[in-house]
Amino acid sequence: MVYTIESTKGLTKIMAIEVFNRVEKKYMIDICTYEKIQSLLKEYMVLDAFNQQSYYTIANIYYDTSEHDLIRRSIESPAYKEKLRLRGYGVPSLTDKVYLEIKKKYDGIVNKRRCAFRLDEAYQFLKTGRKPALQPYMNEQVLNEIECFLQQYPLHATTYLAYDRKAYFGKNNRDLRISFDTNIRTRKEDLQLEIGDSGRPLVDENKVLMEIKTSSNMPMWLVKLLSANRIYPSKFSKYGTAFIQSMTNEIPTQTRAKPIIQNSQTA
Repeated sequence: MVYTIESTKGLTKIMAIEVFNRVEKKYMIDICTYEKIQSLLKEYMVLDAFNQQSYYTIANIYYDTSEHDLIRRSIESPAYKEKLRLRGYGVPSLTDKVYLEIKKKYDGIVNKRRCAFRLDEAYQFLKTGRKPALQPYMNEQVLNEIECFLQQYPLHATTYLAYDRKAYFGKNNRDLRISFDTNIRTRKEDLQLEIGDSGRPLVDENKVLMEIKTSSNMPMWLVKLLSANRIYPSKFSKYGTAFIQSMTNEIPTQTRAKPIIQNSQTA
């Protein structure tokens, strides 16, 4: 996904490709491995524009049925699964831009459909199921798809998830993206983006979630890097893990939102 920055009347907006298909591979690594491969990545990749100084925070609210049908189905690892989430960057205000996203996965291929809204517009749409008036920043096709999704499932907010991300793009291949998510945190209460990004830790503080995203094959240098550092794929779903922990009462006491890895010298 390629991001650009646009500022209007002091408001910074994150613009992004709204529809795409790609393969996503996840790897749960420790901090030592994370630090080790940073310098190796710099030879082939460049930091995301939002990572020139530090990590940036992604915050999500996931929507599901009262019986948690979407996440229960996802955990069963079917050939096809889908989910709906509301995504913001940092802690948005009610007039800031956020995204409603339908994320589908079929036979290992991820398809994401996203449409921009003001946060208050997104809340109203999710509450009523009625589309807002079409605005220049909205994708009409995706807007219609989200409306159908809301008609198909009786959804409500179930889970808040946030994390601090560092991301890279390939120098010669912008289609290749590698991201590192730290300080992954969640909460089941206060399910609103604008009230803050605190939450309970979802994984051990020594762990970092690495994701490789591409619509083509991995380059040979990356295959060799993974092999040399014994980095192997792992099945991990943030929303799935949060759901399982909530069902088994395994989530630790809430903590303040604080990056587990401070700005490194590679940032």
